[in-house]
Amino acid sequence: MLISVLGFGSIWTRRAAEGDQSRTLDAAYYNTTGVHVGGTLRNRPRVYGLARFNGSSGFRPDRAFEALGKVFECEAPCIWQGISKVIFKMRLHRPAKPDAYLVTVTADQCGGINKDPSAAWLHPDSQLISFSECRDQQEVMLVIPAFAWIRGGLGTFFLEPNAQKPWKARLVLSTNV
Repeated sequence: MLISVLGFGSIWTRRAAEGDQSRTLDAAYYNTTGVHVGGTLRNRPRVYGLARFNGSSGFRPDRAFEALGKVFECEAPCIWQGISKVIFKMRLHRPAKPDAYLVTVTADQCGGINKDPSAAWLHPDSQLISFSECRDQQEVMLVIPAFAWIRGGLGTFFLEPNAQKPWKARLVLSTNV
């Protein structure tokens, strides 16, 4: 599966290969959502999950911004031992049309996600990876295909790919729904 990275969650952790704390190539970098609690960034999961970037994937944590708008070969998102995961195996050397996008949205951007379990806030072809929440703060990480939607307090947002560069996309508030 090909996934383009449009955004990251707020929390990063690193796990080195056993017995070797210094080599970046053998490390794994985990990204998840978080919110500020008492002035500190914390994971307050409604749904805990993570995006994993292997050190050998071409990902560099000190230059994470360089992964934005890039396409990676990935495992399909799954739930493993109760944790939603998506594993980024290798960054492609050339841009390509992705199957989906890694997107992170905050309550400030979408007006907040309705917490009622019966509320249809996420397109059925999308995969919720992580959802952190504390009071009026929310951060949500998703793997979402082109033209799928999410609903927030401000309305329905569709993921619209760039026609000339389909590995880039943006959430657009719909005026028709």
